[in-house]
Amino acid sequence: MKIKKTKFPEKSVLSPGKKDFDYIDSFQGELTECGRNIDISEIGKAFFTSGPKWGKKMFAFRNRVMGLFGLKTGSENEKQQAEKVFQCEIGERAGLFKIFDKTSNEIVLGEDDKHLDFRVSLLIDKNSKDVNQNSLTISTTVKFHNWWGVLYFLPVRPFHKLIVPAMLKNIIGQLEKNKLYTV
Repeated sequence: MKIKKTKFPEKSVLSPGKKDFDYIDSFQGELTECGRNIDISEIGKAFFTSGPKWGKKMFAFRNRVMGLFGLKTGSENEKQQAEKVFQCEIGERAGLFKIFDKTSNEIVLGEDDKHLDFRVSLLIDKNSKDVNQNSLTISTTVKFHNWWGVLYFLPVRPFHKLIVPAMLKNIIGQLEKNKLYTV
């Protein structure tokens, strides 16, 4: 399965505000085994179980260090507990992430903090010509509030560009393996 860097999707609910973001990236992969009606909530849930092991270790390290500076962290216990009853609805939380928006083909999650705000969009683009070819795009946006946000994101950025494509590949693999879609 091929994952590629792509331009920010115009179909995203975040698109109208993209000029206000300080950082934007998008990665896209094809869902070749899926039918037309993909359950966006299942994609949202798959997001939380798709991180590579090395990425989870880095995130745990990030939480320990950033907690010392008073920044928000997502407790592993809270995350695991939330995942058990998590319905992927607007306002719900899973660890550090809050669901900000949800449509039939997109979920937007993220967090607002004193140093920066970030959003992650999970967008399904349904191919109108071939119902067996749909794409899943993960887009990330960041808005810095102060120099701490810029400083924080400097070491995060290169790892972010490695973790997101790995997560996307894992999400697609889960969807196709577990048939987390409806035909």
